[in-house]
This record gives sequence, structure tokens and C-alpha cells, in this order.
Amino acid sequence: MNCPVCNRPLKSEKSIERGIGPVCAQKLKDRENEPPDGQLSFEEETVLVIK
Repeated sequence: MNCPVCNRPLKSEKSIERGIGPVCAQKLKDRENEPPDGQLSFEEETVLVIK
């Protein structure tokens, strides 16, 4: 069985049960809260200039 992310063979029993390798699983977990590629984001920055 291969990792669906990197296509490397899964060696440990835990990885095979999970269906993904440990490095790829950590990378996916780290990216959970990132916006999808191409999504616009707004930074709230208000500047009021009075002359």
C-alpha cells in the first residue's frame, strides 16, 4: 500500500491503518487552518487621515 499524498510505500502497521505516512499526515495537519490556494484574504487595516 502506498501513501496517497507522496506515493511512497507505507511500511509501519500504524501508517497502513491510517492510510497515510507520518510525514504527510503532519504536513496535512499543519495546513488545516490555511486558506485554500488562490483564496483572497482581507487584512483589517483602517487609516483615517483628516486634514
